[in-house]
Amino acid sequence: MRLGQNFLADPNLLEAIVRESGVGPGDVALEIGAGEGVLTRRLAERAGHVHAVEIDRRLEPHLTDLANRPEVTVHWGDALRIDLGLLEPRPTAVIANLPYSVATPVILKTVEELPAVLSWTVMVQREIADRLRAAPGNRVYGAPTAVLGIAARVRMLRTVDAAVFRPRPRVGSAVLRIERFGPAAEPATRQLIRDAFAHRRKSMARSLELARPGRLAAVRKALEELGHPPDARAETLGPEEFVAVAAKLGNAC
Repeated sequence: MRLGQNFLADPNLLEAIVRESGVGPGDVALEIGAGEGVLTRRLAERAGHVHAVEIDRRLEPHLTDLANRPEVTVHWGDALRIDLGLLEPRPTAVIANLPYSVATPVILKTVEELPAVLSWTVMVQREIADRLRAAPGNRVYGAPTAVLGIAARVRMLRTVDAAVFRPRPRVGSAVLRIERFGPAAEPATRQLIRDAFAHRRKSMARSLELARPGRLAAVRKALEELGHPPDARAETLGPEEFVAVAAKLGNAC
């Protein structure tokens, strides 16, 4: 495994991922973690253009032929550092076997920086899949779930056996389908959510007060106006309720 990535070795699963993505000639696909290019090649057969991002230069021999194709652009670098908003043509779909170590921040970054992307079909660690689609009140519901839920809906397409990877991972995997229904959360709302979950054992108001003193009373009032007790914990609020709290706090957010 290089840099936290396991390579897919099952052609049937690769075909299924491309098929389930629904990508076609009118789409610009973004693949993060191109690896040896096995998924990239299939995407290039369907999409109008493919942006393939890979950080590991040791994989360059596998991607040389792809880099020479006019419908494929290979970007060498860290997806978390690349300014994805500068990609041309602009991506409309993300299809990838995401490196597990960066899957969550990559998904959130693409939601934020690529407003033209309407769908994600991504392989992730099963634990991440469960977290990103968790409902409020679930023990694994957290800040990433709430931030993502402001802009998109998440569903699991399938679980994946470890045997289809090379090398074989020690954790379960799953394919997620994420569909955008609105813009990404505003920066102030994202920060409020992170602060709210920073101290999970404390009430949301207390956690926010620790991050930025002086808003305890305002948060408690906002929670009561939304029908929550003033000592409610962050995990009890749905994504849209965090937006409402942020709006009520205004500059105090």
